[in-house]
Amino acid sequence: MTEHVEKLIDLALIEDIGSGDVTSEYFVPADVMAKAMMLVKVDGVLAGLEIAQRVFEKVDDSIETKILIPDSSRVKKGDYVMEITGPARSVLTGERVALNFMQRLSGIATKTAMFVDLTAGTKANVLDTRKTTPGWRLLEKYAVIQGGGMNHRMGLYDRAMVKDNHLVTEHDLGDIQAAIMRLKAEKPNVEVELEADRLDQVEAFLKLEGVDHILLDNMTNEQMKKAVKMRGGQSVPYLEASGGVNETTITEIAKTGVDFISVGALTHSAVALDISLDFVDL
Repeated sequence: MTEHVEKLIDLALIEDIGSGDVTSEYFVPADVMAKAMMLVKVDGVLAGLEIAQRVFEKVDDSIETKILIPDSSRVKKGDYVMEITGPARSVLTGERVALNFMQRLSGIATKTAMFVDLTAGTKANVLDTRKTTPGWRLLEKYAVIQGGGMNHRMGLYDRAMVKDNHLVTEHDLGDIQAAIMRLKAEKPNVEVELEADRLDQVEAFLKLEGVDHILLDNMTNEQMKKAVKMRGGQSVPYLEASGGVNETTITEIAKTGVDFISVGALTHSAVALDISLDFVDL
């Protein structure tokens, strides 16, 4: 619950409630208490339960919530994952915002788990990217972790990722090496990743000092196997596959021996998990 996440929840509530929940105010008596159960309507992986709890707390601190199945759990259609008890008006007011967070984050966790399952038996780890919903990055990357994936860089500040667009003028290896050494001297905790779309670039980058990762951009599986062989017995730089990764290609990509596979679809194409709130007898 970082300050950023707290503000995001506040923004979501302001956006939804505005000047007040007129439906609940006029059609639900103020003294009515209610109990609701959060229901998963399709199989999936959970993420965002503590966010949903915080939504209800912010709407009305008299609401009591109980998590029945924790984040990262694989759930089945029909599972109840949270119990919510409190004034009916307040529960109804917080319902949609709580579900929006739960559905979005659980959808990402579920999609991530699917990709992770497809790499089982290999050394490859599934990574997310910066292709996230503006403002939601921290939460969406959290959801990737709950699905069994790993986080790539959080932003432009925690890893130097040198792509062809960064080399807009001619750079020889000496220029690149000098830039790496300057960065490492001034920001020793920042990792360096170089993008390669040809094997001769991989060969050249392997000779440089201070390179932590090499991104194999849109290479064929055969090219990636050769890149892994080029690295030989050394463990670094790590090799990351990127481009053309989907449900039908990731297994064979993982078998090439790469260390990481980045998948933008984990966040930019995840479908919200179908979750609802069912009111039950107290």
